[in-house]
Amino acid sequence: MASLTYRDAGVDIEAGDALVDAIKPLARSTDRSGTMGGLGGFGALFDLKAAGFKDPVLVSSTDGVGTKLRLAIDSGHHDGVGIDLVAMCVNDLVVQGAEPLFFLDYFATGKLEVAQASAVVAGIAEGCRQAGCALVGGETAEMPGMYGKGDYDLAGFSVGAAERTDLLPKPDVGAGDVLLGLLSSGVHSNGYSLVRRIVEGGNAGLKDPAPFASGRTLGEALLEPTRIYVKSVLAVHRAGLLKAAAHITGGGLPGNLPRVLPAGTVAVVDAAAWTPPPVFAWLARMGGVVPEEMLRVFNCGLGMVLVVAENSVGEATRLLQEAGETVARIGRIETAPEGDEASVRVDNLTAQWPQP
Repeated sequence: MASLTYRDAGVDIEAGDALVDAIKPLARSTDRSGTMGGLGGFGALFDLKAAGFKDPVLVSSTDGVGTKLRLAIDSGHHDGVGIDLVAMCVNDLVVQGAEPLFFLDYFATGKLEVAQASAVVAGIAEGCRQAGCALVGGETAEMPGMYGKGDYDLAGFSVGAAERTDLLPKPDVGAGDVLLGLLSSGVHSNGYSLVRRIVEGGNAGLKDPAPFASGRTLGEALLEPTRIYVKSVLAVHRAGLLKAAAHITGGGLPGNLPRVLPAGTVAVVDAAAWTPPPVFAWLARMGGVVPEEMLRVFNCGLGMVLVVAENSVGEATRLLQEAGETVARIGRIETAPEGDEASVRVDNLTAQWPQP
């Protein structure tokens, strides 16, 4: 057998080194208090005391982007999915009262394309800046034979911290509390297997004009990055106004809001209280998706729901709007029969909701 090299087997060490050199400035741009060292070590260090914590509890989260990656790969738009990756992790941290501190990513592909990977990591760095956390490291895996040409996969890992007394949800969540919905930027990062099926069934091309977003292609519009709610939610929490928060991801309102409510309560939501982004009406119409299924699969226009006391609504709304959020008072918490699990009831589902 002729003398073989790792490159002959499909792994390009030089390309990996070039990627590390390209992303070092991106990682440095996300530095924050508590960060120690830089890229290149066997592990990343973080100083909780330097970050200002006195009695911290660590909170961790890991997630991916799902089949939204398929749209990114097929359309050639890779930067937004990096923001999605960060968002899916840090939005899960902040609803537990935690401040995201640092983030690590895993990028796997069959053949490393430096420009493609750099675009993804640039998006990850942008997401970290939006969330106020540091990109402290990650792993790039080049695995010939595991992925098709041009394909890649992503996973994200984030760690945050909260003072022990500031963890959410608070124990006094109950009947009479108000639900505030924060509008989403679009589909975010859940339900894309159904989105792709609808696109394919409608013979729509990703480079065609988006019927619901003027001046954008369908691919660009569907790849709108997930909104990162960290700084706005922390502003309400640090003001002492937040009782609970739910990140609305896969499962929609019925699958996520009960996770932060006590047994014996029901979240009563008025579907006419907010207007979903137009992408949802397009998906419902093109796919013939009934309102109940839309509600179960997608965020339907609400990326985050906060629980606050009635007398805190005005101040919480002001803080959220100052932070750039579009806020809607979407409902309230009521008492359910004793012993019942927490649940959600959506009224006026067909009033101002996407219809097939």
